[in-house]
Amino acid sequence: MQNPRLATRYAKSLLDLAVERNSVESSLKDMQLLNSICSQSRDFAIMLHSPIIPGDKKLSVINLVLKNYPVSELTHTFINLLVTKGRELNLPEIAEAFIAQYNELKNIRTVNLTTAVAMDADIKKSIETKISGYMPNDTIDLKVNIDESLIGGFVLEVENRLYDASIKKSLNDIRSKIIDTSYVSKI
Repeated sequence: MQNPRLATRYAKSLLDLAVERNSVESSLKDMQLLNSICSQSRDFAIMLHSPIIPGDKKLSVINLVLKNYPVSELTHTFINLLVTKGRELNLPEIAEAFIAQYNELKNIRTVNLTTAVAMDADIKKSIETKISGYMPNDTIDLKVNIDESLIGGFVLEVENRLYDASIKKSLNDIRSKIIDTSYVSKI
């Protein structure tokens, strides 16, 4: 059950507290850790969503999982609050919302670059410099993915914009033009 409005509110509250206590960076690391745990462990995510497991058991499992990681006191208190309020199932969404709000606060823009083959560091740096020229006041967080189905070229996703310069797209465009029979008169 996704609730982005609730996740945004809880994340904003945590971020405001972290700013007030000068622990924004440690809170970010904690939320990134929780986000990775929730996304990598299906059992953990199922446990958070289970209506059968009582809150105190969920809290003890969360504390056992976080035992080996240096998590701040603010994060522990925040998790206790979530479990007390019965909102632990929203923890993955809250962690994602916190990371997004942190990026907005620090003017960090995530850019996804998908290529058909791996590229060397020089090309990656060149692309990052080119993108930075279009967003001079922002810090660029370039995430590179490889998708062999693109055949060649690249797909660049910046915020809500998608630039598709792949051979796969070009071939699909050519295919649609060849198949297009709009010039045939309708009988």
